[in-house]
Amino acid sequence: MHSRLTRRFVIVAGALAIALAVIPAVFAQAKTKLRLSCAFAEQDPRADAYRAFADLIKDDFDFEPYWLNSLFKQGTELVALQRENVELVNLAPADISKQIPAWSLMTSAYLFRDVDHMRKVFKSDVGKEFIKMAHDQLGIQVIVPVYFGSRNVNLKPDKKITTPADLAGVKLRMPPGEFWQFLGESIGATPTPVAFAETYTALQTGAIDGQDNPPLNTQLMKFNEVTTQYVLTGHVIGYDVMAVSGKIWDAMSPEQQAKFQAAADKAIDDYQAKFIAGEQGVLDSFKAAGMKVYTPDVEAFRTYAQKKYIEKYGKDWPKDAIERINAL
Repeated sequence: MHSRLTRRFVIVAGALAIALAVIPAVFAQAKTKLRLSCAFAEQDPRADAYRAFADLIKDDFDFEPYWLNSLFKQGTELVALQRENVELVNLAPADISKQIPAWSLMTSAYLFRDVDHMRKVFKSDVGKEFIKMAHDQLGIQVIVPVYFGSRNVNLKPDKKITTPADLAGVKLRMPPGEFWQFLGESIGATPTPVAFAETYTALQTGAIDGQDNPPLNTQLMKFNEVTTQYVLTGHVIGYDVMAVSGKIWDAMSPEQQAKFQAAADKAIDDYQAKFIAGEQGVLDSFKAAGMKVYTPDVEAFRTYAQKKYIEKYGKDWPKDAIERINAL
């Protein structure tokens, strides 16, 4: 009897030991869920970039996208991220600037010369200071900027534009809101608030003289049909940022953070190259259709716009930040 009990004890103890050994392994294999909230549709090229990113980190994270703000309304994602109600967000930098005024610098006209300069800024010391600012004050980690087009001036009048002075009196459609109206002023135009869906008719009837949008948006909405020229002012390098919960980021080891960052850089680099090629293709189609496409005196525009922004917002910006960015 004693022998049978001993054997039974050994068997049960052995089974328990195996179970206890397996439990940590099971937990170790559990993946962190990354729910993505974004404003764009799943057919958008940026969606492909996020899916490529998800594929690169699939061993460690389960990706669960919510397109077209189906999880949170646009403008509320940052608070959702801070409250840990979502893990990953394609976030507008203007939303960050609402909580951190210094980030208004990162939304100003002519801050970035081109897409490469934008990416260089975010990887520089000054860019890292802004990323740290968001981490320390908001509890989020900015991973990488996500480019979505360069805004340029698209006009109906056949008037050569070289400097901001040439846009004096030009009624340029800008989205409603103080930020956008000031952007129009900063390049010398007379900003006129018009809803995006009404812009084509406003151009057609002469209610406005022009609009500013990236090439792809201009083609998609057929604004090129009712305008004569597309002036490559490049006054805004449009971007959002991929941002992850600070709690998730801080829980990663330095090696895991490096892997996460490298995956994001790779996915966004590949997307960006394709997107820029697509923009150039649209510009070529504009030229082929007889539209004038040319570059004005961009330095004159940059000098004019940065002076305007410094006068209005410069008091909130870190000392010498814009000079350091310009020097890169």
